[in-house]
Amino acid sequence: MSIDKTLYDRLGGKATLERVHKTFYDMAYAHPWLRLYFTDKPQRALEEQQTDFMSYLIGGPNRYTGKTPRMAHQHMVISEELFEARRQLLSNAIKKERISDELREEWLAADSTLKRALIKKSAADCQRSYANQEILDFKNPAQR
Repeated sequence: MSIDKTLYDRLGGKATLERVHKTFYDMAYAHPWLRLYFTDKPQRALEEQQTDFMSYLIGGPNRYTGKTPRMAHQHMVISEELFEARRQLLSNAIKKERISDELREEWLAADSTLKRALIKKSAADCQRSYANQEILDFKNPAQR
């Protein structure tokens, strides 16, 4: 195998990303905390967007036409704890799809480059895209 292949290529391309994102969103939509952020979003649409975005991020074709991660999540309070819960689900989805630990770590490292754009300490750090957009700020149900 050539060392200069992109992570996208080494993972097996779009088909692998699609499988992992299907598994990930199945878990996220079932997760007691993360699912609260997805109540108005069709799962399939998010799977497709995430696949297109991750393809671009890890050296595959750039077919992503959505908002930047910062803009897409600007109305959501995403704490360190929530980001880590999502990261763990992604790691589990990658493992479930039998991707090597080395490639899983590379994928998670690429995904983690978005952390600074997503983390917010409070609703005061959020912005609305339009006047009546709801600020999404859900506490971890396991800690109630």
